[in-house]
Amino acid sequence: MKKILIGNAAIARGAYENGVTVATAYPGTPSTEITEEISKFDNIDAQWSTNEKVALEIGIGASIAGARTIVSMKHVGLNVAADPFMSISYPGVNAGLVIAVADDPGQHSSQNEQDTRYFGMAAKVPIVEPSDSQECKDFVGAALQISEEFDTPVIIRLTTRVSHSQSFVEIEDRKDIPLKDYDQNPNKYIVAPAVAKKRRILVEDRLRKLEEFAETTELNTLEYNDLKIGVITSGIAYQYSKEVMPEASFLKLGLSYPLPKDKIKEFVNKCDKVYVIEELEPIFEEKIKSWGLDVIGKDVIPTIGELSPAIIRKAIFGKSIEGIQTVFTEEIPNRPPTLCPGCHHRGVFYILKKLKLHVSGDIGCYTLAAFDPLASMDTSICMGASIGMALGFEKARGKDFAKKSLAVIGDSTFLHSGITGLIDVVYNQANTTTIILDNSITGMTGHQDNPSTGYDLKGLAAPRIDFEVLGRSLGIKRIEVVDAYDLDRLEEIIKKEINADGPSLIITKRPCILVKRFDLVKEAFKIDLDKCTNCKICLKIGCPAISFKDEKMQINQLLCVGCGLCAKLCNFDAISGGGE
Repeated sequence: MKKILIGNAAIARGAYENGVTVATAYPGTPSTEITEEISKFDNIDAQWSTNEKVALEIGIGASIAGARTIVSMKHVGLNVAADPFMSISYPGVNAGLVIAVADDPGQHSSQNEQDTRYFGMAAKVPIVEPSDSQECKDFVGAALQISEEFDTPVIIRLTTRVSHSQSFVEIEDRKDIPLKDYDQNPNKYIVAPAVAKKRRILVEDRLRKLEEFAETTELNTLEYNDLKIGVITSGIAYQYSKEVMPEASFLKLGLSYPLPKDKIKEFVNKCDKVYVIEELEPIFEEKIKSWGLDVIGKDVIPTIGELSPAIIRKAIFGKSIEGIQTVFTEEIPNRPPTLCPGCHHRGVFYILKKLKLHVSGDIGCYTLAAFDPLASMDTSICMGASIGMALGFEKARGKDFAKKSLAVIGDSTFLHSGITGLIDVVYNQANTTTIILDNSITGMTGHQDNPSTGYDLKGLAAPRIDFEVLGRSLGIKRIEVVDAYDLDRLEEIIKKEINADGPSLIITKRPCILVKRFDLVKEAFKIDLDKCTNCKICLKIGCPAISFKDEKMQINQLLCVGCGLCAKLCNFDAISGGGE
């Protein structure tokens, strides 16, 4: 039987069919759906972890204990998991351990374009790279076999287009893979120097064996056609290249690290001209050129952004397809991303802008508050950085500057990697003020639960972290909890806490308007045009339901959810609704 699956769902299917029993992850686009789909299989114990480091540590423990395991994350998540990842390379595994990492060429939902292949090379860990959904499923099984045969974790490198594109997948039954015996072996898994030095030698031996394996594995496929042009490629770049040059010869690298040196030499020598087409960094190209082989790569293929058939066609042939005109005769207007109507974050950032504070921001939906019209965030670097950076503001410019600045962080992001920053604030006796934006969900990646929501991955009841209790346990004496829609109270609290001595914690609470378990949508608000003066102060909160059109203010009744923030700003009582 065949099904049409996105790549991430096919990864999940591959985990199920190949006997995986433990799956961990922290949600992050474009990898999120892998673990969401895995959670539908009762045979697999799947969970959201507080961050990628913890997810991988659980995965490592499960592997050593004998369970086939998959750990999933986006590319920047591997930065967070780098410590256990780089360390487990030396000891190796017991049962198969696969790490699915989804890169994001084009930065559709990420702060950078890093290439996960560098991590594999640095750790001397093999990487497999599927190019469609069928290969996503198949490569999970191959990766598990490589993991167990060569005693190593294995990365499955995905990209946004592979993760989210759909294609046919052959559905098969689950294999009965028994749990391995627990590998109680301190001389393997205790990475003290005396043990790790010995394992270091084994890692090099393993790499040599993997290089031999790369020459014969069916993961690397040769397609000899017209020898005038040869293409060495992998992943989605193979699909694009095949579309542009269907008659060319191809060496598709399903095992993208380590590379099959002899197979590549043979391919290059047989073809008149060889292009290396890879998304992001010239990793294949530089290695191939180091062997003295003449290939063409990043001198014509872009390094920045994701590839496409059009980009490859222009790079190789210097032109686009002739005779095809764009469907649109006018330029499509930009639609910038914006916070949803009724968003918990909108009122908070309106007040922060009003008070002209320096805001150290973080990763989440609320990062959009950095841009007009809210424009109330100075920095956003990586998950959990806001609190430490706000402390850095204070260290650099003194306590007076701390009274003009604060940190904001979402509930899931705080649990992911913000707690340690808050501990540092307390320990170093700072004046830093932190706002936890508690909207009762992990919003940006599609409404996944986290340890503060009271539910687990499968939607079952789970213990709930109380931020107020946690803050007090860390030694913070000044803690305020406020409704995110109560703008007057919120402004009063922020003014008070940034001027107080010692660390302060403000917890703003209001569930995400899109979370289905809450009944939050009210009657839409309306504007009384007889009272409205077109002062446009209601536009300052940046709600997409409000607009100025045909010389008058308007509220879109289909978009408005009745939060009432606009009415609280109006000085002329011209806005009413919400069932009031």
